[in-house]
Amino acid sequence: MEEARKRAFHGRRKGRPIRTGRQRLLEELLPRLNAGLTEDHIDPAALFEPPVRDVWLEIGFGGGEHLAEQARMHPGVGMIGCEPFINGVARLLSEIDRDGLDNIRIHADDARDMIDRLPDASIGRAFVLFADPWPKTRHNRRRFIGPENLDRLARVMKDGAELRLASDQMPLIRWMLLHTINHSDFEWTAKGPQDWRSRPADWPQTRYEAKAAAQGIDSAYLVFRRRPRAKA
Repeated sequence: MEEARKRAFHGRRKGRPIRTGRQRLLEELLPRLNAGLTEDHIDPAALFEPPVRDVWLEIGFGGGEHLAEQARMHPGVGMIGCEPFINGVARLLSEIDRDGLDNIRIHADDARDMIDRLPDASIGRAFVLFADPWPKTRHNRRRFIGPENLDRLARVMKDGAELRLASDQMPLIRWMLLHTINHSDFEWTAKGPQDWRSRPADWPQTRYEAKAAAQGIDSAYLVFRRRPRAKA
């Protein structure tokens, strides 16, 4: 896609040297789990064998602990994880290899390239958890949640699908809340403060959240629902 080639990407792609065992997994296991962008259009359900009853998408899975636990909890759901930071990809691969998780596929690059190839109404749940907060004002628009990417998500999410957002950075929480509430395709499900102050039982903790909690920093959890599409 011409648009993808011109698209700017901000963020790290590699950190410390990767251990030998994980490097082997990047070379041998990742190609088998790669969601692949060889076609302009991707059928997400076709990526999984055996067949799955739904497909969920995590954008920026970090070290992959949330994605791996969701895969364990929901073996009948296909999980697509997008993460350009190769060290995080390698860590997730080690969990997949250790536990034999066969319902995860990985796009080790910019999530927007994957989303733009997905069919309309093909994703049953989406996660953007503890994303880079880009705290400097001049960098705020690098934050993933905003009008353009919310349009992308609204297109690929099924009617009634959940969009789960979380952060320990309150400026980012306010940003995400403002933009998503103001988007016509999403409604906030919270009825009271505890709905966003407490992590739901079916929402595994990420290492970023655990690190923040150890420092006495609270996190917030936002759940939105994709509104039904207007009938033609």
